[in-house]
Parts: sequence; structure tokens; C-alpha cells
Amino acid sequence: MDTNKITSEIIGIAINVHRALGPGLLESAYEEGLASDLKNAGLKIERQKPVPVFYKDIKLKCGYRIDILVEDEVIIELKSVEQLAPIHDAQMLTYLKFSNKKIGLLINFNVILLKNGIKRFIH
Repeated sequence: MDTNKITSEIIGIAINVHRALGPGLLESAYEEGLASDLKNAGLKIERQKPVPVFYKDIKLKCGYRIDILVEDEVIIELKSVEQLAPIHDAQMLTYLKFSNKKIGLLINFNVILLKNGIKRFIH
């Protein structure tokens, strides 16, 4: 499946989850709802997928995890914060780099209109 089609489908599903739940919940609630709807749409997902981080030849044991990986191509990093910060962008870019993925969606559900809480990243 084309990554643009995948990201469009993810965004549409995320908007539906946001409409149903509204802002103000914990990130885990949005992850649960989004994962369920992505699966129901026939998309292959992996939740809390470990991201291996290497320093030189050493695999670091630091516990980084991708919230949701869709079709082994698109990283979804979920937030429920007052405002996205530069550290959230850095986190996404790190996940893209260390997982060798090209596309990421950073989605902040704690907004009135979800379209204002979505950032797309290309590595």
C-alpha cells in the first residue's frame, strides 16, 4: 500500500477517535482506541514496538518504544499534552533514524481540532 494512502487512512481514523473521545484523556486511551480502529480497517499494526538504539557497536538498553507502527512503514507517536514541544519532534526524528523508517506521524490528541495536533515527518 502507498504510504500516502496509509497516512491519509491513519489521519482519518485518528480524527474519528478524537471526535468520539474528545481532548483531555491520557495518551493510553487514545492509543487503545486508535489501535483498535486501525486493526478494524485491516491495517497491520504493532504496538509499543522496541526501537534499538546503538552507540558504536553497543546496543543500548534504554527502552525506547514506538507507540504504533502501521504496515511496517509509518510510525505513529501519540501525545496528549497542552502543546507539542521541540523535544517531541526530536523524539520522532530519533525513532525514524534508529528504526530506518521514512514516515512518521506525531499526533497530539489534547487539542480542540485534531488537524491542529498532527505533524508529518519524512526522514
